[in-house]
Order: sequence, then structure tokens, then C-alpha cells
Amino acid sequence: MFSYQQAPLGHPMLEHFLLDPNYKNLNHGSFGTYPAVVRDQLRRFQDMAEARPDEFIRYTYPTFLDASRAAMAKYLNAPVNEIVFVKSATAAINTVLRNLTYCPRDVIIYFSTIFDACEKTIISITETTSLEARKVDSTFPITHNEIVRRFLDTLQKAKSEGFNVRICLFDTIVSLPGVRFPFERLVDICREQGVLSCIDGAHGVGHIPLDLSKLGADFFVSISHKWLYNPRGCSVFHVPIRNQHLIRTTIPTSHGFIPKDSPAQPYPNDRLSLASKSAFEILFERVAVTDDASYLTIPAALEFRREILGGENRIFAYIEGIARDGGDLVAAILGTEVLTEPNDGTIDQSEIRRCAFANVRLPVTIHDPKCSGGSKSISAYMAASHWPIVTMSQASEVVSWFQTQLITEFSTYASVFIHNGALWVRLSGQTYLELEDFKWLAEVLKELSERVGGSDVWKLK
Repeated sequence: MFSYQQAPLGHPMLEHFLLDPNYKNLNHGSFGTYPAVVRDQLRRFQDMAEARPDEFIRYTYPTFLDASRAAMAKYLNAPVNEIVFVKSATAAINTVLRNLTYCPRDVIIYFSTIFDACEKTIISITETTSLEARKVDSTFPITHNEIVRRFLDTLQKAKSEGFNVRICLFDTIVSLPGVRFPFERLVDICREQGVLSCIDGAHGVGHIPLDLSKLGADFFVSISHKWLYNPRGCSVFHVPIRNQHLIRTTIPTSHGFIPKDSPAQPYPNDRLSLASKSAFEILFERVAVTDDASYLTIPAALEFRREILGGENRIFAYIEGIARDGGDLVAAILGTEVLTEPNDGTIDQSEIRRCAFANVRLPVTIHDPKCSGGSKSISAYMAASHWPIVTMSQASEVVSWFQTQLITEFSTYASVFIHNGALWVRLSGQTYLELEDFKWLAEVLKELSERVGGSDVWKLK
């Protein structure tokens, strides 16, 4: 399809993307972006839909969708009849949790670093069903070993109290802070304990190597538009055949739903679908009349990664390496640190940094009596720190100010957030970035931090 030659990674790759030359995209992980050749494929499918709407939506679209599902299945090493697409990871998590039936004393276990929308989903379900929730503290810095230990303790405690741990929800890579989670080990524990495992792999496909057949999770979702270079509104949803009977309806419920007491069959886009596809595949084939052209661009995105970027190993090595080196450089310029686990003597290199994120502490101290010595006076605390100091109540305002200034004044963006009583910035590694981009951002962050210190608005008395 493509006529380009494989190019060096870094700034030469910018010619393939649609980014404004005056904008530095150091936050690829939030919303992703995609190259011009994938945009061209997207427009082609949209034009086909408008040229012959009924023909495309009813007959042509399922054929392209099947090709895209097959390409994704091969990429993730999963059977094609276990792979479908949904709009978002949140939609898939809702689909799983709202399809399950719950009995009194059923429990879901999740972690404190869960994506906010997923936690809200859990809370919503506990309000309307008998499901109860147990949350495991995963505040960083923390080791993978400690995360696993706390998970096991929570699971065993719930069982000892007579609860049935129905399902566990956890990440491949946490969103904030951007750190790799021990998801492989957690899946193994769930399997051993007879508990369903549901993985929020929003930051997964295209970000780290994944082999779903080897992983063996009960439910897995990943947002392909974040790291795989296809357009937004596309997530891959994997449900092994052994669990497909549990997923009876999409969100929203649509044509594919089969009532328990009804002899009706799924409503296919064409009668041939009934003979060639499972009820699960048909269930997600056409949920609603929306523009799902992004689902069809997976083959184009994978070809771009293979032919232009040089393949998955090259991509993974570069984005993880640039995130690691870039994060270290930013921390050195700011005089701070990169978030990593405590060295417990059991690992040679950081496990939580084995991804394309780096979390760097900003040189602004949050004064919180509960975390900074209790009764220590503000004046004493200020004397002990050479950084600007804000109160915990001011910290959220500072976060918002940082992010606004990055956009409006410097034409860039990075996720600034509060974690464990400190201010951090999350940086994304990407194939079109180089170390000079991280150096530039470090100087920007340093300037903004100094402005916080010189502001009467946030000055402590």
C-alpha cells in the first residue's frame, strides 16, 4: 500500500504525521494521533459510506470489519472469533461488569490507581446490585512484588470473611502515574483462585508486546487509537470463547441481543453472517448507526508500523528508550527525580518503567500537615525546602494553571497531576520525538515552576 521507505525514527517521522509543526506532542498517551496514510484510508471508507449508504453499511462494512478483526487477532495472537471492536475501554469495562450477574456477598477487587471512569462504573454497579467492592492501595512508589502481595492479602481476606471474589479489575499500564502494572502475575493468581480477571489495557496495544493467548485473561480491552496509530473511537475487546456466554448484550443493547426465553436469532447485516459467525461476533458487528470507519483502519495502521517504522520490536525499543532517557533528562534539569519503585534488591532494573511513560517530579512542594511532619510550622517547612511551596488546597489550582499555560503559551501539553503528596508530570515517548524535545519541555517546566514560586496568589504566609 505504502510507497515510502523506512525512515530513521525521531524527527524524520514527523513528515508522516498530521501534527502542527509549531506543536510539540509530548502527551501522545492520552489521545494518540495517526499518520496521513491512515487518514487517507479513513476518508476512503467514509467516502464509500456516503456514496452508497445502504450498500456500504449493510453489506460492504462487515467485510472490511472482518478483515480488520483478523489483522488485530493476528497481531495479538488471539482467535479472530474472540476479537471485536468497541468505541472505548470504558465501554468495554461497562460491557463486562454490567453483563455479569451478582449474588449477595459477591466482591470485585480493584486498585487505587484505577482510571477514574472505571471506578465510577464500579460504584454505580454497587449502588444498583448486590456487588461489593474492595480497593487495594497501590500508591507509588511501590514494587511489583508489593502490589502482588497486597492483592493476595485482599483476596484472601475477602474469602476468609465468607465473600465470593467474583472478578478483579486491573491495568496493563496505569494512566496516572504512567507506570507498568504486574498484570501478567495478577492474571495467573486470578486463574489459580477461580476469579475472573478483567484487564483495562487502555495503554496496551501498540505500546508494549502483548500475546493474549499466552496471557489468558478472562476479559481484555485496549484502546488502539492511543498507541497503534489508528483514528479515535477504536478499542479492541477480547473475550475468550469460554466466557462469551457471559456477554449477552452490548452497551447500549442493540440488534444482536437474544432474550433468554426467545427463539429469535441474532439480527445479522446479511443472512450469510448467521452461517459463518458466532453470536458473540454478530453481537458487536453493528451496535448502532455511528461512524465506525476507524475500526476499518487497523490493517493500514499495522502496515504503517511494519513498513515505515520498521516493525514492533523497533517501535517498542524506541518509545520505551526515549521515555526513559527523556524522563531522566527532564529530572536532571529540574533537579528532581523520576518515579520508580524502591530498590528492594530483587530486581536489576525498574519494572514500573518498562513502558513508554516517564513520571517526573516537579520542583514545587505541597505542604500537607498530614504528610509533612504533622505540627511542623509552615515557616519551618519553607526553610527546609528550596522549592516553591503550595498548600494541598492550592495544588489543584497549580495543576490546572500548569496545563493551561503549556497549551496557551508554549503550544504543548503534558499531564500534570498530584500523587502521594507531590506534583508530577507524565511524559510520553513516541517515534517522532527526540531528546531535544524533552530538554525543551524541561526548561518550560522549570520556568513555570519558578513563576509559581514568585506568585502572590500561591505564596504561603
